[in-house]
Amino acid sequence: MNDTKPLRRPKAGGYARGDETRRKIIEAAISLFGQHGFEGASTRDIAARAGVNAPALQYYFESKEGLYCACAESLADESWQSFEPAVLRARAVLDRDGSTAEMIDAFLDIQRAVADRTFVKRSDPDQRLFFAREQGGGEPASGSEVLRQRVRAPLNDVNTTLLSRISGTRADDPLTVMRMLSLYGQFLMFYIARRATLTTLKWDDIDAEKAEFLKANVADQTRVLLEHWSRQGGTDGEQGAEQRIEKKAEATPDQAAASAPQKTRAAKAAAQ
Repeated sequence: MNDTKPLRRPKAGGYARGDETRRKIIEAAISLFGQHGFEGASTRDIAARAGVNAPALQYYFESKEGLYCACAESLADESWQSFEPAVLRARAVLDRDGSTAEMIDAFLDIQRAVADRTFVKRSDPDQRLFFAREQGGGEPASGSEVLRQRVRAPLNDVNTTLLSRISGTRADDPLTVMRMLSLYGQFLMFYIARRATLTTLKWDDIDAEKAEFLKANVADQTRVLLEHWSRQGGTDGEQGAEQRIEKKAEATPDQAAASAPQKTRAAKAAAQ
């Protein structure tokens, strides 16, 4: 079981039973891929956890990597169901060229949806481990591409577009992207490095009350930063990454010395 191939479906009349079997295999695989990684999780152990015979994995998924991709697809679909309403509302604000206040509210709306899934709707440690291993780069790239296309790229696109409108920077400016990552990094630590963050806070777990505390504080901090960047407006925002790099380079002593004769000649030419 090495090559990725199109997934099979059960024959007519057996869809309900086949879908249930497929779901059990995917759930078992997410757990074992999370606990042991792609290489460490054997197809035999996955089949045993799912309560099926090992050949069933090849029948439904064709290969081990095909099963891994099916796990990524399942997690992507589940995540997008949580995020899509907020994303659609944000796109509506962008389409009608809403006010800055509406853009900020739309950004916070998406952030709350992501935070809600992080803190409340799912606390499965195996899912967290699956994502942590996938992000570590040691798992099949095909699974990461599924998550990128179905969840991360659409989320990043709408978030950077909102930030661009709010702050006056380009959506593809590294500054805009860095700001987006920093805003979401406020609570991703609680998902990826849960044990370390809980230990630091001296918490045993994140219950509903603590989750609301975290979400409220993240939202407050995010709003402060978004409003600050909005007030900055065209000061730093209108300068793209290339302009900022060029400006910094011109400030070095060697660059300044080299460019001095050119500036002198340009000044004389302008005077004439």
